[in-house]
Formats: sequence, structure tokens, C-alpha cells
Amino acid sequence: MTDTDQQPINSPFSAATTAEDVMAGRDLTGVTAVVTGGYSGLGLETTRALTAAGARVVVPARRPEAARAALRDVKGSEVVPMDLTDLDSVRSAAAHISARFDRIDLLMAVAGVMATPERRVGPGWEFQLAANHFGHFTLACELYPLLAAADGARVVAYSSAGHAMTDIRRHDPHFRTGYDKWLAYGQAKTANALFAVHLDALGKGDGIRAFALHPGKIITGLQREMALREQIDAGWVDEHGNVVGADFKTPSQGAATGLWAATSPLLVDRGGLYLADCDVARVFAPDTPMDDNGVRAYAVDPDNAARLWETSLAATGASPTNR
Repeated sequence: MTDTDQQPINSPFSAATTAEDVMAGRDLTGVTAVVTGGYSGLGLETTRALTAAGARVVVPARRPEAARAALRDVKGSEVVPMDLTDLDSVRSAAAHISARFDRIDLLMAVAGVMATPERRVGPGWEFQLAANHFGHFTLACELYPLLAAADGARVVAYSSAGHAMTDIRRHDPHFRTGYDKWLAYGQAKTANALFAVHLDALGKGDGIRAFALHPGKIITGLQREMALREQIDAGWVDEHGNVVGADFKTPSQGAATGLWAATSPLLVDRGGLYLADCDVARVFAPDTPMDDNGVRAYAVDPDNAARLWETSLAATGASPTNR
């Protein structure tokens, strides 16, 4: 990926585009997709859209019974238990998927957490970095042979404009010296973007292309750990929890960019890009105010991505190999 690649490509879609718009006329018969968090919010919209187009969709879920209930009427979907913060659980889910399928065409890393209270998981990892990045990193590594077998797979990582809050905090990624829930979220979203950059660099020889994206502002279950008053003070909702922000998208609009990343012919032979509003995002300089459809240079920097990849390999013990 170069700076010239990270430029809009005149997509026919926009911020107002819906999942239905993106998927109109798409036939995904024979396609197998894995959608983390595919039973609520943007993930559920994504699962519905993919299955409606004929794809088989596997939904790894921390709450499998809730997932099965949400997907009861979504034909073509199936649930696999998985907790992104428990790497043994991630490996077990990947083994189950590998026993069931001989290829994965799409891996959609939609599940995530935001602005949570301080928590530690695994060997003392900061919870948001573990849930949003380490879990998905491990899942992608474990499923790498199936992605390579598809000979044209795409991996889509849900980042956020929140990545602009901070680069990877190499001096203290796990907030040992004081926790800030928003910086922790921003770091995890930067990690999602950098994950796509380096996975694309490693995987394109095996036909695997990867993208990261900002889905837009959407009120979903992602805000579940935020107090109502905090959301009101942010100008997102009123006292009754109703959305008041004029720039908020519907869940269908929020799912559109991820579906575009997964299916658009405009992205053939491209990868390692950060997307927003169903197009490639522009890079904004550090001293320049960034709008929500932009990306900071550090979040698409190949060297930065390679460093995070090595850190993630060492932390998780995962390794992407076409075995």
C-alpha cells in the first residue's frame, strides 16, 4: 500500500448507501463467510445481507444461545461458540470451522467493544485490545489455510474513526500506568486498521486481500457499557435513548461499507486499504482536523503494521501459514 493507493476511487455509493443498495444484484451462491458478532447490530445486518445473496454464514458468538435466537429466521446461517478474549476458545472455534469447510471466502471481523471499564484478560492484557484485536488476529491466523484455499478471499476488519485518538502505545499498550477507556478504544481501532495492512501484505500471494473500515456513527449494542448520561452529553441520544445526532447512520447504512469491502469488483487487485462511506478514505496529516471518513497516516503505515504484527505474534503464539 502506498499513499497514492489510499485515495477515493469514485465509488458509486456514499454515506447514505444501505446494505440493500450494495448487495443489489449480487449472487453469493457457493460463498462461505465468517462474521464475528454476526447476530447483533451491524453484524446481524451483515449476516442477513450475505445470506439473502446466497452465502453460507458462520457466526462465532460469545453468547451462542442468544445468537441462535437472533438468527432463528436467517436461513443459511449457523452459530459456533467463541469468546474473542479467550484464545483457546478462538482456536476451538477455528478448528470447528476447519472441520466443516474446506474454504472461507469472506472473514468479516465485525464484533467489538467500546469504552469499557478497565478489565484484564489472559496474561493481564487490556480488555479492549484483546477483544478487538488479539482475538481477531488469532482467528485470522487459524483460518489462514481456508482463506488461502478460496483463491480470492477477502478479510474485512471493522475499525473506527476513533483510531484518530491514538497510535499504538508501544510504551504502555496495556495501560499499566493508568487506564483511559477512550484511548484504549482508539488504540484497539488503530490495531484493527494495521492488522488489515499487514495481513494484506502477507496474504496477497495466496489470493487473500484485507481491508479495514470506519462504518460510520451508529447507535447499536456497541454503546452498552456507556451510561445514558454520557451518551446524552455526547449529543448522541436524548433522555429516552432516542438518536438525535444528525450524522448518525441506520444499521443498514452502517453495514454498507463492510459489505462493499467484501464484494465490490472495484476492489479487485486492491488491498491493505482503509475505507469509509463505501469508498477508499483519504489520509489526513497529524496536524490537520480529520473528518469521519478519513484516516491517520499511522493507521495505514506498513512499517507500523509490521511492528504490530510481530508484537501480536509474540503475544498470542498465532502464526498464519498455508498448511
